[in-house]
Amino acid sequence: MIRVIAAEWRKLRRPTLFLGTLGAALFFTALTTTFLYLMIDSEQGNSDRGRQVGREVLGLASGSVYGFASVGGLLGIIALCVFAAQTAQEYTYGTLRNLLVRQPGRIRILIGKLIAMKIFALILVVIAAIVSISLSYFLSDHARVTTDLWFTSAGFTEIGKTLLNVSISVIYFGIVGMVLGLLLRSPISAISIGVLWLLIIENLIGAVKPVTLEWMPGNQLSTIAQGGSQNLDYSHALLLGSGYVILGAVIAAVLFSRRDVAN
Repeated sequence: MIRVIAAEWRKLRRPTLFLGTLGAALFFTALTTTFLYLMIDSEQGNSDRGRQVGREVLGLASGSVYGFASVGGLLGIIALCVFAAQTAQEYTYGTLRNLLVRQPGRIRILIGKLIAMKIFALILVVIAAIVSISLSYFLSDHARVTTDLWFTSAGFTEIGKTLLNVSISVIYFGIVGMVLGLLLRSPISAISIGVLWLLIIENLIGAVKPVTLEWMPGNQLSTIAQGGSQNLDYSHALLLGSGYVILGAVIAAVLFSRRDVAN
C-alpha cells in the first residue's frame, strides 16, 4: 500500500500539476475573500448570488473563515478535476496494465491512489485556509470590520470546524471526480460532465424548481463546506452527500475490480 501511495504521489507532486492546481486554488480563494471585504458596502452584494454579508456577520467569531467557507465549493471542483484526470488517464495512457503487473490487487491500487490524492487535496485546503484568513485580517481594517472575536477560543473553534467541513467537502468532490474517471475512463469526458453538471445543470434545474436543490449532489457538498445554509440544513447535506459519495464509490469499485483495464 505504501508503494502505491508513493507511486501516485510522485505524479501529483510534479511542478506543472501541483503548482498549477495550487495557483488556481489560491486565485479563487483570494478573489472570493477580497470581494467579500472590498465590496462590503456594494448594493450588488459581496457574496455568492448577490447576497449581502455585513460587518456584523464578519465580526463574529466565524468571520475570519467566512470567505474560506464560501470558496469551498470551487476548491471542490478543482479537486474533482484533479481526481478525475489522475484516475482516467491510467486508461488513456495504458499505464494501468503496468501497475497491475507490479500490484495485481486492484482494490489496493484504488485505495492507495485515493489516499495519495486525499493528501494532495488536504494540502491545498490548508494552504487556501491560511491565505484566506490572512487576507481577511489585512482587509478587515479597510472594510472597518472588528476582529476582536476572531482569534479567541471561540474563533479558533470556528476555524477548526470550517477547516474540517471544507476538507470533507473537497474530498467528497474529489471522490466524485474519481468515480467519474473510473466510469468514463476518459479525463476529458469525466471533467467536462462533472463540471457541466455542478456549475450549469444543477443551477438551471434549481432556478426552475428551487426545491430540487435540496436533493442535488453538488449543492449538498457545497453546503457541507459552508457548515449549512439558510435553505439547507448541515446534517441533511452531510447525510445525503455522504450517501451519494458512498454509493458512487461502491459502484465504481465493483466495476474497477471486474472490468477489463483497456480503455
